[in-house]
Amino acid sequence: MNADRLRAVFFDLDGTLVRYHGYPYESSWGAVGAAAGLAAEWDALLSRYLGIPHSYRLWVEENARLLAGVHLARIEAAVFPPPYALGAPEAACALRKRGHILGIVSSGVALVAERVGHELGMHFALANELEVADGRFTGRARIHVDLEGKLGQVQACAARYGLDLSQVAFVGDHLNDIPVLQAVGLGIAYAPKDPSVAAAAHCVTEEFARIPEFIEQAAS
Repeated sequence: MNADRLRAVFFDLDGTLVRYHGYPYESSWGAVGAAAGLAAEWDALLSRYLGIPHSYRLWVEENARLLAGVHLARIEAAVFPPPYALGAPEAACALRKRGHILGIVSSGVALVAERVGHELGMHFALANELEVADGRFTGRARIHVDLEGKLGQVQACAARYGLDLSQVAFVGDHLNDIPVLQAVGLGIAYAPKDPSVAAAAHCVTEEFARIPEFIEQAAS
C-alpha cells in the first residue's frame, strides 16, 4: 500500500469513540434511555429484539416513542460530556493533522454522534436521529444507519469524498461492524466485543492511541 492510499478514517461510535460504561454495548442508546428514566423499559425492548437484526428499525421506533415529551436538556445534561475512549481525542487530532478525512458512521444516536464529531473535528457524523421540536423529543426517529446496513452507508460516505473503500480505514468494535472491517482498505478492531470481530479485522488493539500507528504502517 503506497503512502497516499489511505485517505480517510471512519469510526463507529458506541463502544469505540465513546464508551458509556454500565450500559449494554457501552451504547449511547442505553445512556439516553437511563437519562430519561426509562432504563427498565429500554432493557425490556433490548431483550425483545436482541438477536433479530432485521427488526432494528422497530426497536428504534419503539425507543423513540417512549421518549415523547422528554426535555432534550435533561438528556444532554446526563450524556455530555461524551465519555471518550482513552486516547480517542488525541488519535483523532493526530489523524486530522495528517490530512485524513474523518467521519462517524454509526447505528447510535445522532445527538451524541454530532457532538462527538464537532468536538473531534470530524468532517461528518452519520447516525440515527431522535426528532426534537421545541426542546422536547417528539417520539419519532429518522433511521440513517440500519444495524445491518452500515457497509452501504460507509460506501456512500466514501463516494461523497470521491473515495474507493480501499482508501478508507474503519475502526469498530461490534458484530455489525464485521462487513465493513472486511471491505475497507484497513479494518481496525478496537476493544472488540466478540472474537469474530477481531478475526475480521486487519489490526486489533485495546489501545486507541495505537490507531494512527496502524494507519501509518499500512501506508508504508
